[in-house]
Amino acid sequence: MESTGSVGEAPGGPRVLVVGGGIAGLGAAQRLCGHSAFPHLRVLEATARAGGRIRSERCFGGVVEVGAHWIHGPSRGNPVFQLAAEYGLLGEKELSQENQLVETGGHVGLPSVSYASSGASVSLQLVAEMATLFYGLIDQTREFLHAAETPVPSVGEYLKKEIGQHVAGWTEDEETRKLKLAVLNSFFNLECCVSGTHSMDLVALAPFGEYTVLPGLDCTFSKGYQGLTNCMMAALPEDTVVFEKPVKTIHWNGSFQEAAFPGETFPVSVECEDGDRFPAHHVIVTVPLAITCFGIKGFTVRKNASFLREHLDTFFDPPLPAEKAEAIRKIGFGTNNKIFLEFEEPFWEPDCQLIQLVWEDTSPLEDAAPELQDAWFRKLIGFVVLPAFASVHVLCGFIAGLESEFMETLSDEEVLLCLTQVLRRVTGNPRLPAPKSVLRSRWHSAPYTRGSYSYVAVGSTGGDLDLLAQPLPADGAGAQLQILFAGEATHRTFYSTTHGALLSGWREADRLLSLWAPQVQQPRPRL
Repeated sequence: MESTGSVGEAPGGPRVLVVGGGIAGLGAAQRLCGHSAFPHLRVLEATARAGGRIRSERCFGGVVEVGAHWIHGPSRGNPVFQLAAEYGLLGEKELSQENQLVETGGHVGLPSVSYASSGASVSLQLVAEMATLFYGLIDQTREFLHAAETPVPSVGEYLKKEIGQHVAGWTEDEETRKLKLAVLNSFFNLECCVSGTHSMDLVALAPFGEYTVLPGLDCTFSKGYQGLTNCMMAALPEDTVVFEKPVKTIHWNGSFQEAAFPGETFPVSVECEDGDRFPAHHVIVTVPLAITCFGIKGFTVRKNASFLREHLDTFFDPPLPAEKAEAIRKIGFGTNNKIFLEFEEPFWEPDCQLIQLVWEDTSPLEDAAPELQDAWFRKLIGFVVLPAFASVHVLCGFIAGLESEFMETLSDEEVLLCLTQVLRRVTGNPRLPAPKSVLRSRWHSAPYTRGSYSYVAVGSTGGDLDLLAQPLPADGAGAQLQILFAGEATHRTFYSTTHGALLSGWREADRLLSLWAPQVQQPRPRL
């Protein structure tokens, strides 16, 4: 049924629902709550906690980040950094002008130590040489943004093509050449973690340069990233967020009536899994937006499986317009997980910050696809050394892609045993004490997430991200702005980041403010 609702048909102000209590949803809610034009606002969160992919847990005697880890580009142009500073959540070093001016180019710093699978340490000079080559090529990939055509479809293919040409000019002995390629393979695995993808062959080359890197040395929250979303929650009126309220279907472009609101009609009715229904004039959808298939060595795997993609056929009634649904199917969405290992005593040096793992029989120029159960751990990039908690010492490993998803299917005991064997092998110490305990993220298994974050996949463009962000109905007929879309996958230049997610929530709140309170200046949320 076509909706006849309009701005003038909302006695007492519009009813607004936000689906998802991550930073995008909380950002939208906080911005709207600051205006008297929006007295009827609810956030429907599927789980028992707010924060979404920001998730801090008390463990090992301290706080660890199961989800978002760093503020990427903590400087004046980063709204997450600014909000964290206003809430007093950052230290003097993180707030320093010196930190804000550092230009990283979006590249991860060099490892403190590099362990090879043979048990020997890799020369840090060789690692630095390969890092210069790899990151120089990564920077080159950004130059194809406005090119009429690209030499190859993906970032991975371009990197391998260029590396192949460099290898032809190497003059070292065969053993050194192989070691260089193995180190480069480790950088490929690292870049998969950064991009949230199984393989850089899946990441589109042309739009890769559209991702914008902000200045600033990436920093963390000493008391947990979730402190930020907790502060945002506290700024909302009591009972704004309804927990454990997963949404089943958003019925839109209709004329719905509810007994609780006699004589009033609503263009949208949100049906929850428990049968409850919430009428609304506007719904801001912030669930992960990004199931297509591709083949790897004879078997088919799911390329992307975010929440919305898995529920695309049932989450909207009527279904999304074909163009928007196709954009959702094309955008990449992958898994990047963490594995925390607790040790009684560190086996690393006191000033060690990053441990790199290098598998000497690997090369980015060779498509090796061994059975996951036998080699999943080879995708592990190594470990970040976390600040010591009292007498507890913790390493945080990162692993992306299919190997990361396979890791989720294993038991804690299996992961602990496997990584104990890996560490004993690479350090050359067969008596290295086993970690005391393990904690893992499982973002692919999380039913309302189904992965970590988005990337622009081969076959898609930045225009698809913009298309995701466009509200419905697309033709402007009926009630205005019935369904709005936010979340990191809807930000064309800051996708995959918390600041992109926050900005997208503010963007959609501003759409509604422009509709309902155009005469009101739109300030930042009051803290």
